[in-house]
Amino acid sequence: MSNTKDYIIEAIKEKIENFEAEAKIESVGRVLKVSDGIALVSGLSDVMMSEILEFSTDQGIVKGVALNLEETQIGVIILGDYILVKEGAEVKGTGRILEVPVGEAMIGRVVNALGEPLDGQGTIKATAYYPVEKIAPGVIARQSVHEPVQTGIKAIDSMIPIGRGQRELIIGDRQIGKTAIAIDTIINQKGQNMKCVYVAIGQKESKIANIVAKLEEAGAMEYTTVVLAGSSHPAPLLYIAPYTGSAIAEYFLDKGEDVLIIYDDLSKHANAYREISLLLRRPPGREAYPGDVFYLHSRLLERACKLNKDFGGGSITALPIIETQAGDVSAYIPTNVISITDGQIYLEPDLFYQGNRPAVNAGLSVSRVGSSAQIKAMKKVAGKLRIEAAQYRELAAFAQFGSDLDEETKKKLERGKRLYEIFKQEQYSPLAVENQVLVFYALISGLLDDVEVKEIINFEKDLVNYVSLGQYDVLEKIKTSGDWNEEIEKSLAELINNFKKSRA
Repeated sequence: MSNTKDYIIEAIKEKIENFEAEAKIESVGRVLKVSDGIALVSGLSDVMMSEILEFSTDQGIVKGVALNLEETQIGVIILGDYILVKEGAEVKGTGRILEVPVGEAMIGRVVNALGEPLDGQGTIKATAYYPVEKIAPGVIARQSVHEPVQTGIKAIDSMIPIGRGQRELIIGDRQIGKTAIAIDTIINQKGQNMKCVYVAIGQKESKIANIVAKLEEAGAMEYTTVVLAGSSHPAPLLYIAPYTGSAIAEYFLDKGEDVLIIYDDLSKHANAYREISLLLRRPPGREAYPGDVFYLHSRLLERACKLNKDFGGGSITALPIIETQAGDVSAYIPTNVISITDGQIYLEPDLFYQGNRPAVNAGLSVSRVGSSAQIKAMKKVAGKLRIEAAQYRELAAFAQFGSDLDEETKKKLERGKRLYEIFKQEQYSPLAVENQVLVFYALISGLLDDVEVKEIINFEKDLVNYVSLGQYDVLEKIKTSGDWNEEIEKSLAELINNFKKSRA
């Protein structure tokens, strides 16, 4: 018995001798007030902007992010279930800035604004963690945009070309085909060596489920990540979602890869930020948006860029979407985003209801990168299409008032009718660039002048099916090199004429 007692005494002595006092300093505060996903916290004097804070609740830890740093208190946006956070609850600073998981494992997954899986396919093994907020690459790191992003949409690839590293706004009223253009562009990236990130902000979960199903059906989820902050999610998650999408894209950018990112849509993003700002008692400005709403989108969209070879040569191409009210592009948020981006694709209600879909307005749409984002063959055949499309709309408006038209005007009207028929395109059916060149060459060379306007769509479908059944060197040459010369032109004319003979 005494031996056991001695052993215990020795063990206690050893513990005392080896005891090292470790002082652990924790930054701890208290919740003063909580409402609608916003908490006001006191007692955290050393917290950083965008630092992750942890709220102690009866059901475990709830995370938040410091957004307002005031003299006596901090405004925090709560990222979890804010109903669990009570006044007087303990809050701890973590010393970490908000970050999200990134890596190859994100491909093919549907995640929330914090990078957590929503698709029921298990946990994501992250390669690394990237900060949600990041300073955009500087001027020295960038390179001018010169490689095309083929959308597969004829009206866009010919008149409003998009380049790798460009920011092209898609703008128009609701239910007019903005998301359709973005999804078609993702589907068309198959085999183009391009990763895609689709950020859904404030969208219905049912709509996103349909989009994911369509992407899976087209085999596009093999290279796509979907970030979802749905309409049922709290405003803080809607606010963070596009920055999360950008962080996921930047992982691939740093590896020297090309990424396409779609923000659908930034109108709802601005609304979520306005809601948070008003709850934080920030002074309202125009249309009740806070004063820094321009910076909200500029710091996001400037992260899209084309890096030069010294910095890896990767690119992020951004397609932000903005919803207008009754076609008003001069409203606050639309004008802000138009001034940040490198052009816009404007979708017009009148064209949409006339059956011209996608309803791209050639006059108001513009790409500030221009033909430098087109292959040589497309430059050649599509050079004058934009002017012809705009002239046709103008002439058609005047022609309806009178019948005495000269031959030149009649010719332009007939060509314009055929052009707008060619621009019509079904959803989820992007067209390869070599086939676009073939179809546009048929138009500009006058080989469609003897085809009835109502037959143009069928003629185009049959022509594309005809070339898909045979191996044509000329189309392969356009696809691989993008080149254009007299020999290619002659071969295309011969190919179209042979098709017309077979169809007769």
